[in-house]
Amino acid sequence: METYIQITYLNDFIFCPLSIYFHQLYNNIKEELYYNTIQFEGKTSHAAIDSKTYSDKKDILQGINVYCEKYGLCGKIDIFDKSLKLLTERKKKIKTIYDGYIFQLYAQYFCLIEMGYDVQNIRLYSMDDNKKYEIKLPHEDVEMFTKFENLLHEIKNFDFDKYLPDNILKCKNCIYSNSCYMSLI
Repeated sequence: METYIQITYLNDFIFCPLSIYFHQLYNNIKEELYYNTIQFEGKTSHAAIDSKTYSDKKDILQGINVYCEKYGLCGKIDIFDKSLKLLTERKKKIKTIYDGYIFQLYAQYFCLIEMGYDVQNIRLYSMDDNKKYEIKLPHEDVEMFTKFENLLHEIKNFDFDKYLPDNILKCKNCIYSNSCYMSLI
């Protein structure tokens, strides 16, 4: 059976590959026990998408399951406006556009394309300050597209036994640092 990479794991893996392990480990435990304020705010900001109450327009797809055989990806999109051919990934507050954010958009883009949708534009949306960030499509940004494909290869070939964290700031901001045997704090 083929293993698929969840779209949300792209950003998580860049942050710390171990966070994916702990996310799965804590999967059936009440989030109140390990989430911090940032995680709760992020989850709350996605409530309208998850409940499909963001919009009642027929042309707006929200929170649908997507899949891409070519790259072995699966997950959900935030919003795709079929009439505008616009895919939007919403974040509570964007202070920095991280590669992982773009890679999540790329993954959603490739899923939708493979599923037969016509996606012409992709963007990030920062909900707290109502800012929109247009992102180049993968074929328009060869450097980012190459990094995206390299990340997928890295994930598929990741070896826990050879991984060593090297960024104490990431450990300090990790909700799993108290449980992580490799935490730098």
